[in-house]
Order: sequence, then C-alpha cells, then structure tokens
Amino acid sequence: MNVANENLMIELSMAELREIAGYAVACAEPTLTIFDRDCPDDPRARAVLDEVRRFAAGGKRTKAIRVTAFDAHRAARAAREKGLEAAADAARAAGNAGGAAYLHPLAKATQGGHILMSAAHAARAFELEAGDNPDVGSDYIKMAADLASPIVVNVLMRYPNAPSGRGRVGHLWRELDASLRRLATRRQPIGTSDRGTPTS
Repeated sequence: MNVANENLMIELSMAELREIAGYAVACAEPTLTIFDRDCPDDPRARAVLDEVRRFAAGGKRTKAIRVTAFDAHRAARAAREKGLEAAADAARAAGNAGGAAYLHPLAKATQGGHILMSAAHAARAFELEAGDNPDVGSDYIKMAADLASPIVVNVLMRYPNAPSGRGRVGHLWRELDASLRRLATRRQPIGTSDRGTPTS
C-alpha cells in the first residue's frame, strides 16, 4: 500500500499494539546472548524487553517502556564506542522493541520501523557476529517473517512500504517488509481488500 496523504489516520487497537510489541520482542530477544556476552555489566537491553513483554502480555503501556527504550539506545552507543558493533545492533533491536509499543496511527512509511526495525537490527547483529556475512542476516529475516502473525501482517499492510536509506539495516528492513507484503498477497482471497472486505 502506498499512502500519498501522510496525515491519514490508521485504525489501530490496543490488542494490535500488543501483538506488534510481542513480535518485536520475539525478534530482538535472541540477540541478548550477544549483548550480555559483550556487555555483561549493562542491563539496559534486557530491561526494555522485560517492560515490553509485560505490555504485550496485557499490562499497561507505561512510561517505563519509553525510559528503558531510550536507555537501550544509549547502551547501543556505548557498545559502538567500544567497537562492539554486533552488541550495539543487539541493543538497538531491544530499543526498537520499546518503540513498537508506541506505533503511531499515522500513514507514514517510517512508522513501519516500529513494527520491523527490531528484526532488522537483530539480523544485522547476527550477521556482524558471523563476520559480516549477509547470508546470516537474510536467514534471520526469513525467520522473522515466519514469526509474524496474521495480525502483524495485517497491521503492516495499513502502512506505506518501507522507505529507502538507512544502510544495511534499512536494506534488511525492506527485505522483511517486502516478504511480509508478499505473504499478505498470497493470503488475500480474490475479490477482497487488504482489510478482508469485499471489493467491487
């Protein structure tokens, strides 16, 4: 879907936000092994995933999610300053999971990052861990596509395609975005819209 008017408001329920947040946690969490190994005294990446997990399980969307998300991004910068590139992307994957809980109902391409950037940064962390092997990143993106529930795909389809730019992480984001949109097309019965309503 390409939406020309970026001021268009998108329907988005709290249940859908919880599903998106849970998906982001599932995509980011495997990279904690990298972050915890390289930054064993830094709890910030794990802390945001714990907060988002509580929200995804039905808890309130608290200020703690925003605070720990910002803290995780600070942890990413600290790791990068030490030359720990894979750990930095692992922390960014966690920080973006915090952002997933605050997906905005505006039809902007950048909002798709709240849905998929945890997976993109996680994929980048694993490919850096493997000596900057792009096949490892692409394999993780395929796994992330398999993890996406029909609700996640349905919400993604309400937003414009992933934007250009953002280097390798942006490429991985677009790879996952395109994969999920192809999945939605295959699932969609002939004669219905992407919201499941009959078309004329």
